[in-house]
Amino acid sequence: MDNQKLVFTPAPHLKDESTVGQAMRDVIIALIPVSLVAVYFFKFYAVFMIAVCMATAVITEWAFRKAKGKKTNLGDYSALLTGLLVALCFPATARWWMGALATFIAVGIAKEMMGGIGWNRFNPALFGRVAIIVIAPIIMLIGTNLLSLSANFGAVDVVTRATPLAMLKQGMQMPSIAKLFVAYPGGAMSEVSPLALLLGAAYLFYRGHIKWHIPVSILATVAVLTLVAGQNPLYHLFTGGIFLGAFFMATDWVTCPITDKGKLIFGVAIGVLIVLFRVVLAPTEGVAFSILIMNAFVPLIEKATRRVSYIDPALRREVAIPGQERATAKG
Repeated sequence: MDNQKLVFTPAPHLKDESTVGQAMRDVIIALIPVSLVAVYFFKFYAVFMIAVCMATAVITEWAFRKAKGKKTNLGDYSALLTGLLVALCFPATARWWMGALATFIAVGIAKEMMGGIGWNRFNPALFGRVAIIVIAPIIMLIGTNLLSLSANFGAVDVVTRATPLAMLKQGMQMPSIAKLFVAYPGGAMSEVSPLALLLGAAYLFYRGHIKWHIPVSILATVAVLTLVAGQNPLYHLFTGGIFLGAFFMATDWVTCPITDKGKLIFGVAIGVLIVLFRVVLAPTEGVAFSILIMNAFVPLIEKATRRVSYIDPALRREVAIPGQERATAKG
């Protein structure tokens, strides 16, 4: 006993055999169904955009960590996952440099410059996608040659189609709800099949990576509010990337609340914002903006829903949970 070193750390003590790499890999696996549907519809356009974004993510993480003198950790799959998520947020026929630039911003600025994995305040993939929406008009004003850089793998039938969300906003004739749910080639690659995203989400639930509170509260809030607004809730749920946002983006472990009550508040607020964007404002990227806005409020939600102290039966006194205010001893 004299030679043993005892380490004392605050309770509670949690033990989990899973690693960051395993969790990230599971999310990539969960995104395979919707990626395959996108490849089916968009052919080499989808393959090329996904490859560009994932390669950019790996190179960006390597370069930023090298510049900061830190050890590269590409084996945790976080860069690959961010690249894949960014790619799925774009239409397959978008200019490849937009995907690359969005990925660079997502990995380099939203993740690495914020302290690396586990320290980012905003969802990196959505941050990169929204940054491009802000930057694109500036690039057009400059008139840079980037505007002419695009890949050409031949014609695809879906290039000139209006997105289902735009059709919904403009009151156009909509495809059937069944077709929108199973597979429909319109909008970003992540929007082609809510069913494929649901299959991936089921895998994440099975693996224990996400809980029901955020996705259900988002979907339920959107359904109720759009119904109150006199619109068909199913059309709103199956268009515009809500399923990707609800199951894969809003549930990001770093940028969402920890407590179950906090998750519910977080999800409901995102749902309210999505409906405001779609009914009152411009619907484009409303899901992305809504999640990023609520990412900023996570610290306040955490503070409002923090866990209370509990009674330690052995010590007969209140013990504060780590990170909370220290309680006064009793007895």
